[in-house]
Amino acid sequence: MKHLLGKATVAALAVTFATEAAATEWNVSVWGKRRAFTEHVEKLAELVSAKTNGEFTMNISYGGLSKNRENLDGISIGAFEMAQFCAGYHRDKNPSITVLELPFLGVSSLEEERKISMAIYGHPAVQADLARWNATLLMPSPLPQYNFVGVGDAPTTLADFKGLSVRATGGIGDAMTAVGAVPTSMSATEVRQALDSGVVKAVSFAPHAHMSFGTIETGKWWTTNLNPGTVNCPVVVNTDALNALSDGEREALLGSVDEALDYYIDFYNNNTMNAWGPALDERGIQQVTFADAEIAAFKEAAAGPAAAAWIADNTAKGLPAQELYDFVTGMIGQ
Repeated sequence: MKHLLGKATVAALAVTFATEAAATEWNVSVWGKRRAFTEHVEKLAELVSAKTNGEFTMNISYGGLSKNRENLDGISIGAFEMAQFCAGYHRDKNPSITVLELPFLGVSSLEEERKISMAIYGHPAVQADLARWNATLLMPSPLPQYNFVGVGDAPTTLADFKGLSVRATGGIGDAMTAVGAVPTSMSATEVRQALDSGVVKAVSFAPHAHMSFGTIETGKWWTTNLNPGTVNCPVVVNTDALNALSDGEREALLGSVDEALDYYIDFYNNNTMNAWGPALDERGIQQVTFADAEIAAFKEAAAGPAAAAWIADNTAKGLPAQELYDFVTGMIGQ
């Protein structure tokens, strides 16, 4: 074929093939649909592509590559290069970062959640924990305190949660157990059907997820100030894929994390939260606010026992659990 083409054409094709060969394309596994929770992933892909003139691109798949509870497994075998998951989906696989899901830690803002998450992600014990899955922690998905949307009679005291079936993962589930609720851990994509069918009577989410996954289309009430905790949902990369990047590609990726997180937090605070109140009002959802004494009793019942149990369980697994707990709590409010 070569003798049929002019020298200029051959040269142009050679440049094209070389360019294509040099391009890097990553697959990214997330779930649901594009929403506030994934805006930093979308922004990161945009920034990396721009910084590398389109030579390093990311294909973000919403559920097409893996189930959300299997994203860490997919990272471990290199099925894709980047993924998002929530620690509470499989606490046994990532016990070190579940310290960030303990109830009533007292984190007050997305900015503080970001700072503490990034710090703990750099701890040697945490890095070693995730290295078992060939995973490198890249950035968190900072979320506000969770609260419940539910059906049936609205609770007026914490005692009204006794026997109530609720969707609550991680430390939030532990907290709800402390007040007699019956928590079940299910992924976000399963929640609407569970609420509609009566499998659960209330669902704990951050505001963006209540909107994205439709619980406010069914729910009749919302707890404004239960604030039992939040979940930690990191974005991780396959360590081998990260190491295989060129220096320029790695710099484009790692150097874009802060800007992506800045964008995410601004989007959550100014878009999602501004839409939340009107969304509740439009649907006539009753807003339930508990007395300060009730919240104090809830915290006393849940916080200390959950932390003590977490430290004991994870010390037995070989983690420096007390050190990790002290590291996190020592940063709160600083």
